[in-house]
Amino acid sequence: MATFVLIHGAGDVGWYWHLVEAELRARGHDVVAPDLPCDDDAAGLVEYADAVVAAVTARPDLQPDLVVVAQSFGGFTAPLVCERLQARLLVLVAAMIPAPGEAPAEHTENTRYADDAWGGYGDEIEVFYPDVPRALALEAVRRAPRQSEARMGEPSPLRAWPDVPTRVLLCRDDRVLPARYLRRVARERLGITPDEIDGGHTPALSRPRELADRLLAYAAEQGLAVAEPRPVQP
Repeated sequence: MATFVLIHGAGDVGWYWHLVEAELRARGHDVVAPDLPCDDDAAGLVEYADAVVAAVTARPDLQPDLVVVAQSFGGFTAPLVCERLQARLLVLVAAMIPAPGEAPAEHTENTRYADDAWGGYGDEIEVFYPDVPRALALEAVRRAPRQSEARMGEPSPLRAWPDVPTRVLLCRDDRVLPARYLRRVARERLGITPDEIDGGHTPALSRPRELADRLLAYAAEQGLAVAEPRPVQP
């Protein structure tokens, strides 16, 4: 068994992962998917990482093999968490890839985002949830908190990328972090060629089973224990 630590993106909550969480739990793994203090003007990256670490350390029953998974802006928090929790694997899913000391507000310019940005326009659902069932997309929008930008200009405390195996998974139809953009940034910043799946920016809602399969395959590659399936509780 392994414990999957699932980190959501900006202006979101841990509920984003609930379908993937159900898949992982049904296959015998532990999951932690905390809410981050997105709407707290006093919270920065350190406090985001604190929230994740606190959620994990509050559960002494968890399996010790940790797989940290980050979505979108969660890519800024995930490497900080890996340093503190001695994770066995880091997986970035449609995620930003920070450089050491980089402020979130500097990321788009530093990565030349404009060179590869999606050229279309649309509302929140069209951009973030184009392939998510509409009722589920509307629920995601309803649950989304305000994202504070009060501390986005502060440099990340990350000093170096953590010494942990890292995988990057991009979504071919992503309108937020387009595939051509993440291919380039992953290569330039991590020397990694990303894996790819179909779909938009939020695969945990549009393709939860496929995403869970990918996460389990990555864990198996690192020699983490493969759990026997267990029934989902009604």
